[in-house]
Amino acid sequence: MNTDKALTLDLNCDMGESFGQYTMGNDAGIMPYISSANIACGFHAGDPNIMADTVKLALEHNVAVGAHPGFPDLQGFGRRSLNISPSEAYTLMLYQIGALSAFVTAEGSQLHHVKPHGALYNKAAQDPDLANAIAEAVYQFNPELILYGLAGSCLISQAEAIGLTTASEVFADRSYQNNGQLTPRNQAGAMIEDKQKSLDQIRDMVLHKQVTSLDGQTIAIQADTLCIHGDGPWAQDFVRGCERFLQQQGIKVQAINTLRT
Repeated sequence: MNTDKALTLDLNCDMGESFGQYTMGNDAGIMPYISSANIACGFHAGDPNIMADTVKLALEHNVAVGAHPGFPDLQGFGRRSLNISPSEAYTLMLYQIGALSAFVTAEGSQLHHVKPHGALYNKAAQDPDLANAIAEAVYQFNPELILYGLAGSCLISQAEAIGLTTASEVFADRSYQNNGQLTPRNQAGAMIEDKQKSLDQIRDMVLHKQVTSLDGQTIAIQADTLCIHGDGPWAQDFVRGCERFLQQQGIKVQAINTLRT
């Protein structure tokens, strides 16, 4: 849902993914360079204090705030797939969106979007019933929210079918399979660690609306929002370089407008 896809791109990053005394990523260093933040809601990471602090940090930098709900799996960081029913997924989403939204409201602002996390995100990309339950939860909470999902996935199509605004998400540091799905993290080549290769992939996805799969096939893709992972050793340098690269390509980093046309 990018109203001017040739000129603007949303840069999003998963944030607030610490808990207790455990600190993950570099939220303060990355926040100035992104346009939207997906903030953990306490189930796969985060806690009330971290949620409050991360919301404040995002708003200080005029970054759009989104909820980042995941499976209830702190030990596995939400990356282990759990078998839940659509009705359980619906309430799981509502609970976490509501929690994060409370902190945003307390700061006098509004929630901008929702992006499922980890295994929940990947499972919803392929499971229509799960995708529909997630989309329904977002819609019932606030139909003006934007739902971020994997470009070309059934999470996008299910959300659009019920009238939600969507943002097709692409990844700079993940490889793709021939069916347009992300390569699972436990497979060789899943993560792209070469910075120039990541930048080349960004250029192809944003300007040419295509990506090359791990097997060398060219896949059509829609890029409304680009995910930058903030937990890598070179994350801050990369997001800074990514912003400069996009500017060089004539692309402005900008959060997706929530106004409907």
